[in-house]
Amino acid sequence: MLREEVKQLRPGDRLPSSRELVRVHNVSPVTVSRALGRLAAEGRVITKPGSGAYVAPSVMRAGDTVDMSWQTVALGDRMVDDTGVSGLLTPPPDGVIPLTGGYLNPALRPARALSAAASRALRRPDVWELPPLTGVSGLRRWFSQEVGGDVTPSDALIVSGGQSALTHAFRALAAPGTPVLVEIPTYPGALAAARAAGLRATAVPMDRDGVIPELLAEAFAVTGARVFFCQPTLHNPTGATLTLERRRQVLDIARAAGAFVIEDDYARYFTAAPTPPPMIALDAHGTVVHINSLTKVLSPSMRVAGVLARGPAARRLRAAQVVESFFVARPLQETALEFVSSPAWRRHLSALSTELTVRRDTLAAALTTQMPAAEIHLVPHGGLHMWVRLPPDRDEETVVEAARQAGALVSSGRIYYSAEPPGPRIRVTHSATVHVAELVEGVRRLATALDSP
Repeated sequence: MLREEVKQLRPGDRLPSSRELVRVHNVSPVTVSRALGRLAAEGRVITKPGSGAYVAPSVMRAGDTVDMSWQTVALGDRMVDDTGVSGLLTPPPDGVIPLTGGYLNPALRPARALSAAASRALRRPDVWELPPLTGVSGLRRWFSQEVGGDVTPSDALIVSGGQSALTHAFRALAAPGTPVLVEIPTYPGALAAARAAGLRATAVPMDRDGVIPELLAEAFAVTGARVFFCQPTLHNPTGATLTLERRRQVLDIARAAGAFVIEDDYARYFTAAPTPPPMIALDAHGTVVHINSLTKVLSPSMRVAGVLARGPAARRLRAAQVVESFFVARPLQETALEFVSSPAWRRHLSALSTELTVRRDTLAAALTTQMPAAEIHLVPHGGLHMWVRLPPDRDEETVVEAARQAGALVSSGRIYYSAEPPGPRIRVTHSATVHVAELVEGVRRLATALDSP
C-alpha cells in the first residue's frame, strides 16, 4: 500500500508519520518500521531520523519518461550500426515488390526436401547429444571437400551462418583500432561486422574483373593492414568475378604483406558457369580464411556455415567460437549434413541455376528497355543481383523512396560504401520475387520512380 502511495507523490514529499501509519493501517509500529526499511532499501524513500520518511528523488510517477541518456556516455563512441543489414532482412509490406534482399524467395527454396532431411536427422540416436566443438565430423568433411586443394576436415569449423563467420573472423584476425581492407563497394554486413569489432574499413577500388591488384598492394603498404576481406566470386553488389590470374596475385600480395585474406564464397552455388577455384585451394601458406554458408542457397533459418583456416589462425577461430557461442545446435548440423549428402542437394542446385539464369536475363532485359537512362555495371554469369548506375543528376535516396511509394523496394547504393559513394547507385535483386512476371512489374515501378520529377 505504501508503494502505491509513493507513486502518487512527488520526489521530496513527506510520508505520513509512523504514528499516523500505525493508526490508518491498523498495524504495529514494528510492521511500519519494517515496511519503511524495505522501501528505503528499494530506493523508493529516504528516512531521516527525527524528521520522517520522504519520497526519494529517483522515484518516478506514473506517466513519467525514463531518462536513459547516461547510457550514451557509458557506452562510448564505438557504435554498432545495423541500418544496412536490417533493411535487407525486413520483409516488404503487402503489395510492394521486393527487388532487394539477400535470400531466395520461398518459392525457390527446397522446403519439402529440407523438412524430409530434418525428419531423418531427428531420428538419429545421438542427434540431441553434445556435438564436437568444431562441428559434426561429416559436415566438416563435406565443407573441406567442396573447396578442394589440400584442405582437410580438421581445417573446418562449423559456425552459425555466414554473418557469424565474418564476425568471428574479424575479431580473431585483427585487433580493435586497426585497419581492414575491403573491396569497394562491398557487402554491408561485412562493413557492419568490421566496425562492430572496432576495425577501420579502408576501401580498395575494383573493376569488372574484381579488386585491382596494384591498388591492393598499395593499400597494404600505406595502411599496414593485416586483413583483406573480399568476395572473389559473383561479388555483392557488382557481380564481378576475380580472374584466376588476379586470385594468384592477391595471394602473393597478401603473403608479402604478412596478411590474411577473408574469402567470402557466398555465391558459389548461384551459377552453373565455370568459375576459378576458391583462393583457399590455391593457398599453401595459411593466408586464406574461407567462408562457405548454406543459408543463402537453402533457407534463412539454415544458419550453418563452414570456416576453413589453418595454423594459429584456425586455433584462434576455434577458441573464439567456444568462448562466444560454444557450438552450433547439433540437430541443425545433422539436418544440413543429411540434405547435402542426399540427391535432393544436386537437384536443388540444378533447378535453382536454371531459374536464376532466366531471372537474370529477364532483369537485364527489363532494365535495358524500361530504364535506358540507367547503366548496368555488368551482367554477371550468375548470382542474385545487378549493380545499376543511375544518371548523375538523380538523387539516389529520392529515387529509392519514390520506388518504395510506387510499390518496389531496391537497395540504396550508399550502404555498400565505407565512405562517400562516387555517384548514385542502386542494387537490384532478381531472386526475391515470386516469379518473373512480378520481377518485370517491379522494374516497371522502379522505372516510373526514376522518371518522376
